[in-house]
Amino acid sequence: MRPSVRRTACGGGGHVRSDFRLNVVSNKSVRPRVFASFVAVAAVVGFIAAPASDARTPLRYVGMGDSYSAASGVLPPDPAAPPNCLRSSLNYPHVIATEIGADLTDVTCGAAETKDFFTSQYDGVPPQLDALSKSTRLVTMTIGGNDNGVFINAVLSCGTAGLSTAGQGSPCKDQYGSSFKDTIRTKTYPALVKALKAVHERAPQAKVAILGYPWIMPRAVGCFPTMPIAEGDVPYVHGIQWTLNDAVRRAAAATGTVYVNFNKTSRGHDACQPIGVRWIEPVLTTTNPVVVHPNALGEAKMAAGTMNVLGLR
Repeated sequence: MRPSVRRTACGGGGHVRSDFRLNVVSNKSVRPRVFASFVAVAAVVGFIAAPASDARTPLRYVGMGDSYSAASGVLPPDPAAPPNCLRSSLNYPHVIATEIGADLTDVTCGAAETKDFFTSQYDGVPPQLDALSKSTRLVTMTIGGNDNGVFINAVLSCGTAGLSTAGQGSPCKDQYGSSFKDTIRTKTYPALVKALKAVHERAPQAKVAILGYPWIMPRAVGCFPTMPIAEGDVPYVHGIQWTLNDAVRRAAAATGTVYVNFNKTSRGHDACQPIGVRWIEPVLTTTNPVVVHPNALGEAKMAAGTMNVLGLR
């Protein structure tokens, strides 16, 4: 931040210059001392007014994670991103970096799983952990939703099941029971812990934050066919997402990671809400070619919530 300069410190500047000229003319013996004083004052004023030469180095920030962090489908695309990653220049890491003046390295990538922190997701796309170093000071992410295909498969499977019954009953719950939740608890949770521990090891000086996923569906009443989840499966899908966010929360607690909780703030902004209210785009009447993902408003709100929790405002 450029220091603020109060110009009133030399108030009545014209009058001061007049007195100075009078002293110089009337008494040549004091001219060297007056000139030296003038130079000293000018140097001090110049030092105050000039931008600081030792301005703080921008905070080194690494954005990691999956399509909810990449803002897949939100325009405009990030020209620096690998095409397969479907990364937007309006994703929440970009919003945060712009807001706080951070030096951002963005490795977010659509469809990323926790394993892609350790191995290459696509040809030419390094493991996401490679972006971290001891000089990294901030790391954010959403991750876990794609692991084991559980959450995305739950949404797709329940949507297909809902269409098969024209939105009636609970065909998805009837077919899959507790299987999605069981997989999250037994497989996704330990994978999250492993990934977060690795992040802390690679960036030991960084504040690390993992975001929960904003609500996709309301608690009880859906919006078939805009979101093709059968009436009885709306609480079921909501419960699967709650289990996923709880696994993220618990993994954060187990690894000393900051958890950014959107369970309250995203309620009422799910995919069933109108344009301008919803953070998540629905399957039908969508404004985003990548459906069931955050829109630009959702990304901006995710950025704002993260900055609030981390005290970056």
